[in-house]
Amino acid sequence: MAKKRKPPSTQEESPDSTSEEEDFGQARPHDPDFKGPVVNRNCTDILCCIIFLLFIIGYILLGLVAWVHGDPRRVAYPTDSQGHFCGQKGTPNENKTVLFYFNLLSCASPSVMVNLQCPTTQICVSKCPDKFITYLEMQFLYKKDKSYWEDYRQFCKTNAKPVKSIPQLLLDDDCPTAVFPSKPFLQRCFPDFSTKNGNLTIRSRMLFEDGYGRTRSAIELREAVHRINKIFEARTLGMKVFEDYATTWYWILIGLSIAMVVSWMFLVLMRFIAGLIFWIFMFGVLGIIGYGIWYCFQQYSILQEHPNSTLSIYDIGIQTNISLYFQLQQTWFTLMIILSIIEASVILLLIFLRNRIRIAIFLLKEGSKAIGHIPSTLIYPFLTFILLSICISYWVVTAIFLATSGVPIYKVIAPEGQCIHENKTCDPEIFNTSEIAKACPGALCNFAFYGGKTLYHQYIPAFHVYNLFVFLWLINFVIALGQCTLAGAFAAYYWAAKKPDDIPPHPLLTSFGRATRYHTGSLAFGSLILASIQMLKMVLQYVDKRLKNAQNKFSKLLQCCLKCCFWCLEKVVKFLNRNAYIMIAIYGRNFCRSARDAFNLLMRNILKVAVTDEVTYFVLFLGKILISGSMGILAFLFFTRKMPMIEVGPTSLNYYWVPLLTVTLGSYLIAHGFFSVYAMCVETIFLCFLDDLERNDGSTTRPYYVSPSLLKIFQDNYSRTKKR
Repeated sequence: MAKKRKPPSTQEESPDSTSEEEDFGQARPHDPDFKGPVVNRNCTDILCCIIFLLFIIGYILLGLVAWVHGDPRRVAYPTDSQGHFCGQKGTPNENKTVLFYFNLLSCASPSVMVNLQCPTTQICVSKCPDKFITYLEMQFLYKKDKSYWEDYRQFCKTNAKPVKSIPQLLLDDDCPTAVFPSKPFLQRCFPDFSTKNGNLTIRSRMLFEDGYGRTRSAIELREAVHRINKIFEARTLGMKVFEDYATTWYWILIGLSIAMVVSWMFLVLMRFIAGLIFWIFMFGVLGIIGYGIWYCFQQYSILQEHPNSTLSIYDIGIQTNISLYFQLQQTWFTLMIILSIIEASVILLLIFLRNRIRIAIFLLKEGSKAIGHIPSTLIYPFLTFILLSICISYWVVTAIFLATSGVPIYKVIAPEGQCIHENKTCDPEIFNTSEIAKACPGALCNFAFYGGKTLYHQYIPAFHVYNLFVFLWLINFVIALGQCTLAGAFAAYYWAAKKPDDIPPHPLLTSFGRATRYHTGSLAFGSLILASIQMLKMVLQYVDKRLKNAQNKFSKLLQCCLKCCFWCLEKVVKFLNRNAYIMIAIYGRNFCRSARDAFNLLMRNILKVAVTDEVTYFVLFLGKILISGSMGILAFLFFTRKMPMIEVGPTSLNYYWVPLLTVTLGSYLIAHGFFSVYAMCVETIFLCFLDDLERNDGSTTRPYYVSPSLLKIFQDNYSRTKKR
């Protein structure tokens, strides 16, 4: 006969046990009929389920309407002054893939930042000009050689002629008064400030005629380029990122696929060698950080010996300014110090948490047994990834179609900025004969953006907010469904008296069916709370960005405090939701009741919770860092072409950090998705263990369901923690 064992219960040893029970509820009594997750259930949180389904129906209708009105080509192709796409197949501009500005100097006007439009005619061309020449110079040379006009006319409208006077040319707006040496960048012609034979192309002619009879300098041209860069920051950052994704999507998918395979392999290996895997995680993370320290030191040494002072196109602000920082010694020195501090912190954590890490490894081994008996849980992350991919793809596509909805809108653009009709809508077909053209000589009717005056177009900003909110709700719902499903399967394993014989058949499929049939409303309720908090965080960040220049020190302090509070609130809600989903999977009650029961159970056993704390997640976090860090290093070497053994790959990118961050963060999320199986397994086993200690006492009539070895290690560490 087994000897009766007393668990290290806080209620028995604390003098305030009565008050604790009153504050955090009564311990669950022994129930001889309880054999694990409750079979007979009812639907929970039905109202929230109905609201959730209505939101999904509205989301689908929004996507259909956006599909009808939107045109994603408006993101992929630059648009000329008439609203025509450059480089679009099947159009007269098919071979004209680059946008050319008639008078780039007009982009230096302050009105550029108000109207977000450069006040000059823009046409599609097949190539950028490669030399300085004015319209008057072309007319003079045209008399001697007709080829000068053939070279110049490709930067004019189709009906242009080489015999017009400057006043007539300005009135008809058929040709630019001058062209500058340029090269294509982001499918647009920009002045060429690159170095040729040791000299800057435009520096060789610091002063030039602009075709209007005025002498201009390269400094003015740079100012115009800076203004255009401001337009890009306000309007086309998404387009540049889109171009990088279009160039590197194939390699990004390969990198994410490798991360998925590696994560799955680690998940399988943890079934057999959980202890060894921890050492691989630990030394792997320390090695990755150490490699980062060595690389930063190497770059710092190179810059110290050979300071970089070469001027390039990046110096004028067209490319991201982030690249400039990596040309400084201080940047690499600072990164080296930061990585060294992180390395030392990880080592100290591993030393001080060595006892708790031993418990975490034991819990992982226990979780490995559960996963070994329910191998289908290793496949479930793929279903989660499929559902998340569908949600993300639908959100991205809907956002693109919403952003490109509408018809071309044309605005009055005054180069001198002194027209009373400036920024008013106009019709390019009749503009030259309209009263506006007579009142404002030199004004243009140029394409501005896509929009409309219908009810649909007026509510597009609200549709964007709706699209984002439902996306967050769906993402959190998919995650909640996965957590509840896995919790039900692992709870069935824990409460089986004789493992694996008493484990019910198909526990994962059964748990998934219960979660979707009975508890869709409860899962939607919990995910709604989390999505609302995340939405408020985004609104706060948006307001902070919009009012950044108008804030005083007090408002900045308030913003920081609010961000910190929302971050903490999100973490707390995620923790409570996760435990609530476990109780839903076991007992089948509504969300609020389950969250309260989980919270009370944890608070009644607060010292036992302190034994494990977040150490298990820390061990798994090391694995996520190892996988994402390894993929990040490989992506960095690949996209910056520092791997000589690999010849293929993208040759030029706007921002190399776009695919780099995508692969790194994507790898982390993939590893997080796979390791969440173990995290959910450990948390479910731990919560069931606490419930088991309250229900049973270890006697023959009320035996524990936990393994004796796990019970012993918890008793030892609980006693050690209590003495402290």
